Amino acid sequence: MSYNLLQKLLLTLEPELSHSIALNLLYYADKLGLLACLPQAKVSPQVYMGLTFPNKVGLAAGMDKNGDYIDALAALRFGFIEIGTVTPQPQLGNPKPRIFRLPEQQALINCLGFNNKGIDYVVQKIKTTKFKGVLGVNIGKNASTPITEAIADYHYCFDCAAPYASYITINISSPNTAQLRKLQYGDLLLQLLSVLKAAQSKLLQQKNKYVPLVVKIAPDLTMHELQQLATALSINQIDAVIATNTTLARPQITEKHVGGLSGKPLYPRSTAVIRILRKLLPPEITIIASGGITSMHHAAAKLKAGADLIQIYTGLIYQGPFWPAKLIKSLA
Repeated sequence: MSYNLLQKLLLTLEPELSHSIALNLLYYADKLGLLACLPQAKVSPQVYMGLTFPNKVGLAAGMDKNGDYIDALAALRFGFIEIGTVTPQPQLGNPKPRIFRLPEQQALINCLGFNNKGIDYVVQKIKTTKFKGVLGVNIGKNASTPITEAIADYHYCFDCAAPYASYITINISSPNTAQLRKLQYGDLLLQLLSVLKAAQSKLLQQKNKYVPLVVKIAPDLTMHELQQLATALSINQIDAVIATNTTLARPQITEKHVGGLSGKPLYPRSTAVIRILRKLLPPEITIIASGGITSMHHAAAKLKAGADLIQIYTGLIYQGPFWPAKLIKSLA
């Protein structure tokens, strides 16, 4: 069966079921050695955040929330992989249905709500993976944790995951957990960053391991909010920022489903945020572009706008498993 036919079949199924089937097919394809034939572009490794990336194309969080498919996804030639979002305790997430496809726009709307098996499960999966490349762990708070107590959730997840991760992403921008985006502002943001920087320093002292901190932000921030955020990231010497998460806006979209919009319609705003951040942030803070990359042109434009690395997710769903290798080659 050709991939195009398989993709058409998968797109007729309920999105979460399709997602699960696709990942399991990928898992068994890797076990059978069927992914070894994927082309390996000859590119020069580059260093960001003190980490060596074999190429600039990464997998965004959300595809593999629990770290069940790290090795199979790595076989697609990604330069780095980010798993999660993971929370201290397992949680089911929001009620179904909670993923909606918009094929004509190459977009998705999701209101998953950090459904995951918890940080302890994810750490055990990381311990068993064969992957030795750059692995990020995206962390968040449990839905039941009040926003005033959220810092403790992030601290706990950092302490659990950091010894086994290449970097840690602080997800404070999902629109699908109530009040989460309040952590992008003011004293809550400063307190969160201060606590995690202290945890980072403690790990360095105790284990001689420096684990970069990355903050994932929303595309819906105003210019004033971006300026304040950039100042907070700079003062706290955060290693990188991911721009951006999904949006609550609905550019050229008529569907009214609740949740965050990803895919092609997000591209203009997400790219504009990158341009702004590159002007506001010192050059040593890495910018990772995530949001709306559904073509070779989009990927190149993100780098031109000021990003150092890119991540894909929705584009992978619509373009298929051979796309990362093609993207890497085109950027080379």
